This record gives sequence, C-alpha cells and structure tokens, in this order.
Amino acid sequence: MDGTVLVADDDRTIRTVLTQALTRAGCKVHATSSLTTLMRWVAEGKGDVVISDVVMPDGNGLEMLPKINEDRPGLPVIVISAQNTIMTAIQAAEAEAYDYLPKPFDLPDLMKRTARALDQKRKAPQPSVNDAGERPDELPLVGRTPVMQALYRLVAKVMNTDLPVMISGESGTGKSLIAKAIHDFSDRRTLPFVTVTGADLQDLEGPARVLARVKGGTLLIDEITDIDDEIQARIVRMMDAPGDHVPRFMATSQGDLSKAMEQGRVRQDLYYRLCGAPIHVPALRERVDDIPLLTEHFLARAERDGAPKRWLSEEAKELFRVYSWPGNVRQLEHAVRRLGLTSRADEISRTEVELVLGSQPEVEPVLGGGDHEKLSASVERHLRRYFDLHGNMLPPPGLYQRILREIEAPLIEIALDATGGNQAKCADLLGINRNTLRKKITDLDIQVTRRRKLM
Repeated sequence: MDGTVLVADDDRTIRTVLTQALTRAGCKVHATSSLTTLMRWVAEGKGDVVISDVVMPDGNGLEMLPKINEDRPGLPVIVISAQNTIMTAIQAAEAEAYDYLPKPFDLPDLMKRTARALDQKRKAPQPSVNDAGERPDELPLVGRTPVMQALYRLVAKVMNTDLPVMISGESGTGKSLIAKAIHDFSDRRTLPFVTVTGADLQDLEGPARVLARVKGGTLLIDEITDIDDEIQARIVRMMDAPGDHVPRFMATSQGDLSKAMEQGRVRQDLYYRLCGAPIHVPALRERVDDIPLLTEHFLARAERDGAPKRWLSEEAKELFRVYSWPGNVRQLEHAVRRLGLTSRADEISRTEVELVLGSQPEVEPVLGGGDHEKLSASVERHLRRYFDLHGNMLPPPGLYQRILREIEAPLIEIALDATGGNQAKCADLLGINRNTLRKKITDLDIQVTRRRKLM
C-alpha cells in the first residue's frame, strides 16, 4: 500500500496496532486520540484515508463526516465502532462513510479495505436519507457477529431503493423488525407501513382497500408461503398495477422461497417479482456470540419497564450459550424478561435458567468426570455433550476458534493466579513468550485484578 492514513481512536492499543500494521504495509500514519486534531489534519490536506472511531472524548466520529466531506470531497473514511447496533451501520451509510466495521475488527480485513480505499480516488455516491420525521434512538436489532454486521450493511444499502424485499428466516429471528427498520430509515418513513396476511386479500375488494391504506408507503406481506395460489395472483396484479402512489412491496417467509417455488407453494411470477433484494435473517444458533449482548439488552429494557436490575451468573450465561434456542430471539427475550421479574436475587442463577428453559439437559463442567479421568477424556465428553445439545443440527460455524478461546482464557487466568500475577513466571509456566502472554491478556479481555498486576 502507498499513501497516508489518518487514525483517530481513543484506545491507545488500537492506535498502536494500526500504526504498526499500516507502516509495515508501506503507509505513512498519523494517529491521534482527538477528533479536533483529526479535523485539523483533514483541513490541512493531510491523509489519503481516514480510519476513525465513533465515540471519542471530544465528540462523535459520525458527526464529523459531513464536515470532512465538505472540506475534502472524495476522502474515504472508514468507521470502526464498538456500538454494534443496526443504528450505527445505518448512520454510517447516511453519513456517506466509505466503509463501516464493528469492533472487535479483523485486522487483515481492515487492511484490505484500507488498500481498496487508497486505490479509489473518489468514492461512489451513496444513498442518503432526508431528515423528515423522528427516529428512535435505538432499534431492537443488536449484534456484533459477522453475520449480523453483514445484515446491517445490506439493510443500509437497500433501504432507499424501490426494489421489492424478500426477508427470509426462522420464526422469532426478527424478520418483521428488519422490514420496519428498512421503512423507518427510508425516504418513505413519513408514509404508512402496513402489514397484511392472506386474509386481508381474500375478497375481490381486498387489494383496493390495502392499497388505499398504504398510500405509497410500504406494504409487508406476512408469510407469503402460507397464502394460496389465487391470492398470490392478486398480489402479482397489485405489484403490476400502475399508479401515482405505488407502495414498496416486502414479504416474509420462514423457509427458502426458491424451494417453495419449486414445490409449487409460491407462484413463479410472484417469486421473481418479490426477490428484488433478498435478505436472510440468521437464526440465533448461527450467532451464539451475540447472546450475551442480546441478554444485556433485554435485561436493561426490563429494568426501564420497572423490573429490578438483574444480571446473569457466569454459570447461567454458559447455559444460555449452549441452549439451541429453537424460538430464536423472541424466545430469548421472553426467557430473559421472565427471569428479570421472577429471580429471587439480583444475580440470576443457573438453576433459575434451567427452570425457565424447561427440561433441558444439564451441561456438565469440563473437569467433571472424576479424579482419575484424563483431561483429554473430560474435554471430549464435554464437547460430545455440546454437540448432543444441538440435536439433529450442527453447532454454529466457527466452532474451532470458539472452543480454543473458551479453553485458553481460563487456562491463562488460572496460571496467573497460580504464579501470583507474575507475568514472567506465568509465561514460563505456559511455555510462551512474555509479549505473547501480554497480547493474549488483551485479546481475550482478561481482567487483571490486584493479585494479577501487569508487571
């Protein structure tokens, strides 16, 4: 890579890592923890690419984007943020950011995006959203996993097009929330958002009544595969009807719409009309690492609604992670809100979670097989139980790294305890370099207590 990169982040570790990586790649780097300094550099004409955090001590990185665009048209800005909600992704798109990545980000991925930004002299125009109407501060769509971040970016790209949107996903994943988010952040957000089922279109006057209600806004057809062939034909005619107030059409489906078409449950002409912008909402088991974030979100919501402040014990958190959640996010929300109201203490115990989840098998600890069991046998037994908990389905992708991380973190914590917090002794005990140990402590977010002081 060749060029100058401006880095703005209040985390010194991130600034150091990015500076070293970009310098090794051949770039010049200016790094700061201040948005004021960043804006001065931009005004002075420095930099070919900007990498900026959102929440900074002296301001909000997203709010600086219009000013950067005004001062330096065509200067690519890559936004990185720990605020992993759909709101952040949409705001980044609205502010015409070149790219957006959630924290923790994948360094090689960020380097590739930076290289593309350096090669580009002027970014392509992005759809923008006007400021009419009020917006909620936060949407109930949160997640930092790659599949959710990809979903957020797709939503941001399609929200201001007129393409029909086909949203698929299992029951309880949030398909209708995605549809409402696309509407609420689009140019049509001041117009009606109407959801209909086959029953609303049953009689001959049904389509006309529906079109009169939606008035050029957004029409969401719920569970298109449950609608019979005759009504599907009426939907085709609705979509083809010319007029001054044609709505944007969206539909939801629990299954694969292409398979439904092959099976004759969806008309071919309707399929091709609806699949202008297909969006798949992942099941909760496909984004296990979002469960703690969602749990905190629902507990905080329950607290705002008058429930006592609650949190999960570590054992309860682990049970939440290994449970298959067949009802997806909706089931998780109901379970968390019930626990928030019924828990006998501020900390929700594993036993209380087991009672709420019903007759789920108990998850045994890794070292629970007796004094004479080999470690490898204990680990194997635990992993087999983990697979068994998913029934006929496979665990979520990324299992190898997830298991390594879950074993590595407690190993380092126990070794630090055993060596009294002496990192030199701990590194020697583990057989790794001291700098490697420091990096793992940071990467694994191991909390260094008074007993385990950084040397």
